[in-house]
Amino acid sequence: MVKRSVKPYLQAKTVKGRTYWYFRRGSDYVRLPGEPDTAEFDAAYWAIRSGKKARAIKTTYDALITSYYQSPRFTRLAPGTRAEYRRTLEQIREKNGPRDFTALRRRDVIAARDKYAETWRKANAMVECLSILAKHAIDLEWITANPASGVEKLTGGEYEPWPQDKLEAFERYCRAQGLTAELTAYMLCVGTGQRIGDVCGMEWGDFDGEFMRVVQDKTGARVWIACPRFLRDYLAALPKAGRHILAKNLTQPLAKRRVQERVMAVRKKIEAERYVIHGWRYSAAVALAEAGCSDSEIQAVTGHKTLEMVRKYRGQANQKKLSKAAQNRREQSEGKI
Repeated sequence: MVKRSVKPYLQAKTVKGRTYWYFRRGSDYVRLPGEPDTAEFDAAYWAIRSGKKARAIKTTYDALITSYYQSPRFTRLAPGTRAEYRRTLEQIREKNGPRDFTALRRRDVIAARDKYAETWRKANAMVECLSILAKHAIDLEWITANPASGVEKLTGGEYEPWPQDKLEAFERYCRAQGLTAELTAYMLCVGTGQRIGDVCGMEWGDFDGEFMRVVQDKTGARVWIACPRFLRDYLAALPKAGRHILAKNLTQPLAKRRVQERVMAVRKKIEAERYVIHGWRYSAAVALAEAGCSDSEIQAVTGHKTLEMVRKYRGQANQKKLSKAAQNRREQSEGKI
């Protein structure tokens, strides 16, 4: 869709819901930065209209993001983390590419966060990535302070382990409907305690009948995970459809997003939408804690680099045991009255 502005020589094009503004007069056809109500836009507009050449902006979002991608700070990240950052950074680039990053203010960071307030993880990712870009801009001596520093992140709850009835409902539904990919993803996640991205990358060659070899995408940690009996039995009976256990074809795995979509469809059917796929990793860790495994033993399975999250699982397991012990004492006491 194309629309014209009352301002002379201005033309706007809307493509896929996004509006881009251009100065068009004779052979001149120049895209303008930002929105019509910004100083940056007006400066570029009047420079072109008056015949003056607009000063080329060297400190653009586009230039900064390109430079960041080439920096050791980015290239040393684990592949999974780089992919996560790229998704948000490319959103920022698409909207702000030609704009001057040095004009970013704290209020702009807050506005970017609040735009995604309904999906708080996306909102926080926006704050995080703007802060990352600001730190890189400081290194380049474009700015001297980080406008995203201290901007409060939104909260929307934490990942929760799935309750036992929902775990059983998921497995039961998948078996009844013949949903092999969904059931396999579930078995691997709950059995190994790994992230869904790492599970999608698992190959039959990684499994020796007892251990699963994993190179964690997020941490880069190389771990061997002993598979519990239920997972070993499941994999022994699972037909091989390709190199990967979750196979798209002979050589490629099912994409992480595709698996997530399929799992979401089952979650809706069993009314488990509040429990996310990452919760299976937590379910595995809590089950290990409830079985009496030490922090180091749990860490050896999940591959966490620190014990902070492991202690959280143990705290949940201990709280559950203490609650049961307390109520048993109560019942015994009441029985004596």
